[in-house]
Amino acid sequence: MFWCAFVVFFLALGNELHLSHATEVSVNNTENKLCLYANLMVNFSVTYEVGVNKSETVLFVLPENVTTEGSICNNTTSTLKLGFGDGHSWAVEFTKDNKTYQVDSIVFTYNLNDSNVFTNSTSNETKSVTAKPRITNVGVDTYYSCKSENVQRVESVTQTLYDVTLQAFVTNGSKSDTDTVCTADLTSSTVAPTTTVTTTAAPTSTPTPTLPTPTTGNYSIAPDFNSTACLMATFGLRIGFKQGDKVETINLVPSATEVGGACGVNSSILILTSDTINIMFTFNNDSKKFHLHALNVTVKPATGVAVVAANTNMSIWVAAVGSSYMCNKEQTLTVTETLTLYTFKLRVQPFGVEKGEFATAHECSLDDTSILIPVIVGAALAILILIVVIAYVIGRRKTYVGYQTL
Repeated sequence: MFWCAFVVFFLALGNELHLSHATEVSVNNTENKLCLYANLMVNFSVTYEVGVNKSETVLFVLPENVTTEGSICNNTTSTLKLGFGDGHSWAVEFTKDNKTYQVDSIVFTYNLNDSNVFTNSTSNETKSVTAKPRITNVGVDTYYSCKSENVQRVESVTQTLYDVTLQAFVTNGSKSDTDTVCTADLTSSTVAPTTTVTTTAAPTSTPTPTLPTPTTGNYSIAPDFNSTACLMATFGLRIGFKQGDKVETINLVPSATEVGGACGVNSSILILTSDTINIMFTFNNDSKKFHLHALNVTVKPATGVAVVAANTNMSIWVAAVGSSYMCNKEQTLTVTETLTLYTFKLRVQPFGVEKGEFATAHECSLDDTSILIPVIVGAALAILILIVVIAYVIGRRKTYVGYQTL
């Protein structure tokens, strides 16, 4: 027996990005007592073939209707298996010793014959990938807790786990009140998502960065090794963040940064990862225009705790699909009250890239000098009119004085 209730973070072909809650599942044993508990979020990115040397990437999450058929509770081994869709499943394998338990593997099985998910797939196979997450040394009679992202990349599949609560080998039929917190959470301070973003000058509370101008990096995503880019971006990036009352800044170093992500029809993702910065850009496409919809940022400074910030309700870097967005001037993006992004020499195109080249650019207002021309002309005319008026007034006064003398 089980129950589950959730609102999902849905990012799939033909759908826009939505803020999610967790998938919550309880599994009972043969005595009708709780033996497995899960409350978590999982996103999937799967690249699959749609033709000769052609592939597409689909992004999705656990759907609303899941089953726990195949879940097993034993004394030293347990399996949580969630079935969904047309032949897809996600299974977590647990083992236990005397004092602790751990996750040995996560097996994700997907059916390429499901045309609702894998549109135009040339294969009807059911494939499985096995990930080895670092979920270990969880105390018996405690639950595993991890708010931070846990990304598992195996072959053409990327699984992202976050806001995870897991408990296997439940005793006395009820979930524990004590948790074993993951290492990532012990060194991070998580900031809740906000709902607004600005692209104005840096706030007065943030000091002018003293770092040199960030190096411009060139980043691109391709469906496979034989394809040209489907997403392109070039920019320099600086991040300002608060550590207590102190504001610090850090530059992203392109040469020390790994590039990941995926291209979809209506949503595309760019992920940049270095030793100190992990940032995910999510772009949405409404068929006519694209925009940056969400930012998820993690900064791990040399000293102090990590800072995690997210904003999932943005509408910036807007341009027509089939074109690119460009802003050469420094741009300031306030992600949250504790974290700000500064971009330099920015150009992005998350959809409609052809032959690995940027399309015609839509320039930001900071770069658009055509806006300044009427302002300058208007100001010049105003000054000229003022001079004429002053000259006229002075002339009238002289004439008036002359009349009085006569």
